[in-house]
Amino acid sequence: MRILMVLTYYYPHWTGLTAFAQRIAEGLAARGHRVTVLTSRYTRSLASEEVHNGVRIVRVPSWCRLSRGQVMPALAPALRRLVPEHDVVQVHTPMLETWLVAAIAHRAGRRVLMTHHGDLVMPAGVWNQTVQRIVGCLLSRGAQAADRISMYTKDYTDHSEFLRPHRDKVVAVYPPVVFPRPNPAAAEGWRRSLGLDGAPLVGFAGRFVEEKGFDYLLRAIPRLAERHPSVRLAFAGETGVVYEAFYRRCLPLIEAHRDRLAMLGLITDPQRMADFYAMCDVFALPSRSDCLASVQIEAMLCGTPVVATNIPGAREVVRVTEMGRLVEPRDPCALADGLADVLDDPARYYRSYEAIRAIFDPDRAICDYEALLGEMTACCEGEHCDAA
Repeated sequence: MRILMVLTYYYPHWTGLTAFAQRIAEGLAARGHRVTVLTSRYTRSLASEEVHNGVRIVRVPSWCRLSRGQVMPALAPALRRLVPEHDVVQVHTPMLETWLVAAIAHRAGRRVLMTHHGDLVMPAGVWNQTVQRIVGCLLSRGAQAADRISMYTKDYTDHSEFLRPHRDKVVAVYPPVVFPRPNPAAAEGWRRSLGLDGAPLVGFAGRFVEEKGFDYLLRAIPRLAERHPSVRLAFAGETGVVYEAFYRRCLPLIEAHRDRLAMLGLITDPQRMADFYAMCDVFALPSRSDCLASVQIEAMLCGTPVVATNIPGAREVVRVTEMGRLVEPRDPCALADGLADVLDDPARYYRSYEAIRAIFDPDRAICDYEALLGEMTACCEGEHCDAA
């Protein structure tokens, strides 16, 4: 197949969305398909075109950043040029130009798979909520135009106001999580170098943004310390997120518990990240909203149980693996108790690497996408695709 993937950010940009998209693209390319990624040139240091791990990357200039997105007037001409060269189009959302991708693809007789990575949830504030409403309307138009929609879990689909009207064309596909095994000696050495040897250690990771709920974790520390007085927390991720001031708002909480916090910054090396998970006794996912965070699967693959909030999508991993606890969302006391329970008896929640990998098998995920895209390509060969 000749597959055109469209998304706002791609390699070397790194979020859960871009990581999943890159693994799908490279996994399909490794199976012999010709994969082109059309994305933003969000910084001038990036090449306009290059090949990375068998995937052709075409980047269109960005005039400016708009909240979490990029303004790309050159996207439409690039789509008109590239779509006819491919058999099928996959667009990764949230992306406000999804409706445009579908319209151009359908005019060229190509079908569109919309792979949704979670509803856009913005912080409070007039500007943020205006952006959410505008993008939401454009995404709904795109979802209506898409021929099929893939989402990580049925649970999230059933509870998403955005996806519910389109449930008849949604298929659930677990994301392809590829991750190295940790180095136990390196993990122990790192923990020792941080002065955390012997202390119960809670890990958390990701962009320090409101939807991740890290403020609830910070508020849970006093209650958690009542049961585990020597407890420490380690954070791996970005704090200076340009489109959100959440970290700045959390600074009083961070300063109040500075003696218990190790702020490690963004870790881009997968092996180093695997060692981070391995040195933690439990991993916390206190999200307000999260469709299925890869960090919890990565932590489990490294032998670390997870305490996650019981919200649609995010609860899937703990539910199907039983490697951790689910707690009430937006409740620091419930979060503290869940973390303390796992720290009290970690062996109760342990599952083997093989057990986790059997559930979240990246090869099976790529096979599922290959079959789905192949089915859509076959449909296009046998009939005309209606215009959006």
